[in-house]
Amino acid sequence: MASTQVLVLGFDPVTVPGYDPAPVVAAIERGQQRFAEYGISCDLGLVPFDDTAEERIVELLHREPYACVVVGGGIRKQEELLELFERVVNLVRRHAPQAAIAFNSSPDDSADAARRWLTGP
Repeated sequence: MASTQVLVLGFDPVTVPGYDPAPVVAAIERGQQRFAEYGISCDLGLVPFDDTAEERIVELLHREPYACVVVGGGIRKQEELLELFERVVNLVRRHAPQAAIAFNSSPDDSADAARRWLTGP
């Protein structure tokens, strides 16, 4: 799987107001180590928590022909961000139609989420 390219999308925890980013930053680092352990090439696409997020996501999707895009929980778990989550999924479909779309339960298991689609359905 060394040549497989994955993009992990999420909010840059440092840009989320009123939030301690340290635990998420540590989890992201652990998650990135898992990709390395699995031999999967991964780009970390952390976008600002502001109105430029979608534009930045489109830029990231055009970097590589990704085999899989993992959409992080910060984008999809909060009810008030449901419309953004829908737009992100459709941005992936439009700008990286070859990519499987996966969802993690935490930054720690992003590699496992990608592996489900890189080796499975």
